[in-house]
This record gives sequence, structure tokens and C-alpha cells, in this order.
Amino acid sequence: MLSDSRRYSTALLVFLLAACIVRFWLFLLPESFWLDETVTAFVLRHGASHPSLAAGPRLDQTIYYWLPRASQAILGFSELSLRLPSLIATLVSLLLTARIASRLIHPDAAWFAVFLCFIPHEFARQATDARPYGLGTALALAAVWLLIRWLDKGRWPDGLLFAIAAAALVRVHLIYWPFYAVFMVYPGIRWWRRETAVSRRAAFGVFAVIAASLVPVIPITLSLFSEARQHVVVAPPTWGNVVSGLQLPLLAALGAASWFAAKFLHRAPRENKAITLSGAALLAMWWLWQPFCLLAVSLIAGTPVFLPRYFSLAIPGMMLAGVAAVGYFLPARMWRPAAMVLATGILIVGFSKEPFPPTRNSHWREAAQAVNDAVRNADMPVICPSPFVEARSPAWSPNYILPGFLYAHLDAYPIHAAIFLLPARAEPAGQTYASVLAGDRLIPARRFLVYGGTFGVSLWTDWFMAQPEFAHWHNFQVGKFGEVEIVEFVPNQ
Repeated sequence: MLSDSRRYSTALLVFLLAACIVRFWLFLLPESFWLDETVTAFVLRHGASHPSLAAGPRLDQTIYYWLPRASQAILGFSELSLRLPSLIATLVSLLLTARIASRLIHPDAAWFAVFLCFIPHEFARQATDARPYGLGTALALAAVWLLIRWLDKGRWPDGLLFAIAAAALVRVHLIYWPFYAVFMVYPGIRWWRRETAVSRRAAFGVFAVIAASLVPVIPITLSLFSEARQHVVVAPPTWGNVVSGLQLPLLAALGAASWFAAKFLHRAPRENKAITLSGAALLAMWWLWQPFCLLAVSLIAGTPVFLPRYFSLAIPGMMLAGVAAVGYFLPARMWRPAAMVLATGILIVGFSKEPFPPTRNSHWREAAQAVNDAVRNADMPVICPSPFVEARSPAWSPNYILPGFLYAHLDAYPIHAAIFLLPARAEPAGQTYASVLAGDRLIPARRFLVYGGTFGVSLWTDWFMAQPEFAHWHNFQVGKFGEVEIVEFVPNQ
């Protein structure tokens, strides 16, 4: 039986967790899709074999779409139904993070680990993102948890389930390939230290199954190195990107706060240190290996893949490393009070932020409604630069047929007007087409809109204003919806 104080603390921790879930996740479920989520909606409506998706980043190479397709079949098409699988996956991730913290660090460290996961943006947003990253994180955590159980108890069902989870991981996203080193190093250390009853023969069989399952995806994964530049446009990683991506400020703050707390409580370090060398090695590999592999690829091969969402499955490892740092100093009896303080601080910061209720910074739904309001009962052309970097020749042409991947946002949130499509950049073919449009449709209409992502709208607005035929025109912003913008062009009076 639990003591009264433990029951009360559990009830309070459950309440704080529910408040965090409501504040950081449930409020955002009905929000407008952001750009990449409109691609998920496009795939669900038109299938991963749609011809226009050939220009996309291997969108057919993921098992993720099975989940939102099932959710959509039950609940219908909506932002909430497409995001529900990610919410469930992230809740599973919290549970598995708690179990791993209890096993590797301390039985009472679970709550602290759970609340810590609400701080990194890339982890918290997975719950409300209709993209594969939430599922990938949950699968990575499941594989690690099953690996630990298998090495602890030597039961073959755990080994089999570990093999299945590990084999499925790269089929969620090809960029997860470096994580397989984590699965190899941890059991290697445990065998070296004689900390497992699993025989090398049994382990060889399990890892042989995993290796065989990965053979078909190796050529596709290798193609990422040549294709990534076509799908991601980011600056080379800087030292600041590395520091923030590895959550170093957060982990340093945790260590410092725990050290000061230990001094205040008159407790010496190592008093209740429980993590083993193999556990520490697992957390270090989990935290560092995936980000550093992608950093090396970015710097050496010039392929821009050092993006937090690409190594987001390493974030639980980072948070568990932070929990281990706290456990190095914190008395065991203080785990639950520390979790309450952490959760309360997170909620205070969360509820004090503006705007409230929280909102995203990408409002395609509201922007599309504003465009439809502006063109209602008016013969006003709408110029739509593609917000996707892939929108360039030859994938883009003046005869690009809708619906298409390069304009997935128009499929998710339709515009009821005459639409004219431009590429993402002011390339020669796009400029020639825009010049023809200016003479044939835009100037005779006397008014037109430019609608899309802020970068594309700004680029094409400047281009139109630089043309001689628009010397006596002016433009003004109809609305800005986070990363989405609408500009109207009219002649001077």
C-alpha cells in the first residue's frame, strides 16, 4: 500500500502532467496545418504514388502514413484526426521515457524525466505534428526499452520485439540510419562487463535479423546524400546551432541547479548514484551519436541535414542524460518534489506566454479564408508562388497541373479564384511566365493578390514592382498570418 503522502504526491503529479498536456498539446491540435503537414494531407488524399510526389523527398518511403490514414477513416479529415496518431505516439514516448529513467537512473526519477521532455521544442511539438517524427521517437524509445529488458532478463519475446521495433525505425524516416549504432554499443558494453545473461549466439541471431531487414533500404538511404540538397535549404550549422541542438544550456542549467540544491541540503555527490557504466554509455550514445553523425554529413559532404527534427529521436537521450546529471547530486527523497517544482515552473512559463491560448506560427487555413474573402464577388487573379524549394524547373512549369505536391497547401485549403502558379524562386522560366501574366491578366484585371509563404511573396512582390509596367502601381499587405502573407497590387489613383 502506498503511504498517504505518496498517494497525494502521485495525484498532484498526475494533475500537473494533465495540465502540461492540455497547455502544450491539446490547445494546438485544432490549429491550422503548417506547410509540411499539408503534404501529409496531400498524400492521404491522393496517395504516395501521385506523379507530382516524384519531386518530393522520398515521401513514399515511410510506414507513418498508415496511422493518420486509419485515424482519418475513423474520424474524418481534419487537423485533429491527422495529428491524433502523433499525440498517441508522444504519450507512449513519455511512458517509455519514464520506464527507462526508472530502470537506469532511479525508480523515482520517472516523473522528473517526463516533465523535462516538455521543455525541448522539437520534442513537445511532435505531439501536434502530422509528420513522422513522433512515431520515430516512440519507436526508438520502444526499441531501447525492449533491448534493456532483453539484456536484463534474457527472454526471447523481448529480443524478438526489439528486432521488430529496430527494423521498423528506419522505415519511419530514412534519416534515422545513424541510430543503429546505439543498439550495438550498449549490449557490447554489457557483455564486456558480464551484465547480461543473453548469449552471444542469441544476440547474433537477433542482430542478423535486423541487418537482413535493413538490406533493402540501404540503396535508398545512401541516395539521401545526393538528394538532401534538393529538399532542404538551410545555412551550414554554426557553433550556436550545435550548442542549442544538443540542449547544452538546458543540461548545464540542470547540473548547476542540482549542485546548488545538494549544497543547500548538505548532501555530498555520489550518495545515491545508481546509474551503471553501461547505462551512462547508453545515454551518452543516445544523446550524441545521431546529432554528430548528421553534423559530420553536413560539414564534410555539404549536405544540410543537421536539423533538430532529423535528430529529434535523440532528444529523450538528452533529457535522460539531464536526469542522470540531476541524480548525481540530488538526494533520492527529493525526486518527486523536484518534479513538482519543474512541472510548476514549466506551467507558469507556458501559461504566461502570449498569445493565449497558444498558437502556431503558420496559419494557412486562416490565410486561405482571407484570400477567399478578398476575391469574393471580384474578378481578382491570385498569384501563388510555391512555398516548396523543389518548385523549380523542370519539376515546375507554367503548365503545372493541380492538385500537385508543389502546391499542397492549395489542396488542403482551397482558394476559390483564378490561380496562377509561380516557382519558389525568380528563375528565368518563372520570370518569363510572370511577364506574360502581367500583360494578359494582371494589368487588365486592375487588381491582383500575391499569396504564399513570406519568402516567396516578398521575392515576387519585389520582382513585380521592379517591372516597368507596374511603375504606376502600389501594393499593400492584406494580411500576415505567421509565415504566410497576402499582398494586394492596385494602380495608383
